[in-house]
Amino acid sequence: MRRFFILLGLLVLLVVLAQDETDTSETDTSSEQTTEETASEQSPEEKRIIRIQFDGGTEEGDFRFGPLTYTHPDPEGIVGTVSNLTIYSQNAVLSGPEGEDIPLADAEGRRNAVFSGGLRVTRNRLEAKGPDLSYSEETGIGTMTGNVDIVVAPEEEDDDPVSITAETADFDVDTDVSVSKGNVDLANGNQTATANEVTYEEDRDLGKLVSEGAQVTMNRTDEGETTTITADVIYVLTDVKKIHALGNVTVVDGSITSTGDEVFFDDETSRAEVIGIEQDATAVDEDEGVTLTGERIEQRTDTDAISLLTTPSEFNADDFK
Repeated sequence: MRRFFILLGLLVLLVVLAQDETDTSETDTSSEQTTEETASEQSPEEKRIIRIQFDGGTEEGDFRFGPLTYTHPDPEGIVGTVSNLTIYSQNAVLSGPEGEDIPLADAEGRRNAVFSGGLRVTRNRLEAKGPDLSYSEETGIGTMTGNVDIVVAPEEEDDDPVSITAETADFDVDTDVSVSKGNVDLANGNQTATANEVTYEEDRDLGKLVSEGAQVTMNRTDEGETTTITADVIYVLTDVKKIHALGNVTVVDGSITSTGDEVFFDDETSRAEVIGIEQDATAVDEDEGVTLTGERIEQRTDTDAISLLTTPSEFNADDFK
């Protein structure tokens, strides 16, 4: 009988231990779910808060009110992370709002950080390099200045990367958008462009090129021949190399010059559709002595041919919005 009660006691103990383990597992899972939900429910302001790591480096300054200065012997030893952006540098300074004497911990969401030395920024397929970057938690914008070099790797291995050089570049951590300004050059395989400003959406591979007070120029080279498109605004889908040009558009290819209010161009088919809105589009072939005018004109850069279009357009302006 005594042996029976001992065995019964052991059995009860095992049941209790098993229940405790189950409860603990459920608590852990619940905790993980709560953490994930909290991260997904973060406001844009919370996502803009920057964290700086300096393993193997130094941190000096006023630890309560700032500024804090970070240095590292490795050119990329300082790592700043904020939302979808990662910043690598050799030096960094974190400070509170200018003109306000409040603790750094209380200033979260309004602090500023400056990174310099060996500067490199990454976000998904984007990599940017430059002398320095200033980041504001209040705006969620990181501004890189100096000679900025940006490369967006293609989604498909066989496609061309997009290269952008500019005087400055703004990176928005709330989106996947960068805005490059000042003597901007864009290169994408056989297409190159110059503008004063390029706004680039990385996920969509969509660039918008503008030049305030001037026109944007895009060149497309094929077998030694160059097609030049100038317009007030040019949109380009860099993955498929399709162009939508708006405002006082001119297309020059060899002896043929076309003008219109709007132009679509497909690099793969070597086909431009020139559209007249306020007035008819015009195409002039100087070698052949031919002039066409109409609402829509097709210009083929592979066959040096122009013709009037009457069939529905194959292009969709919504693809570029």
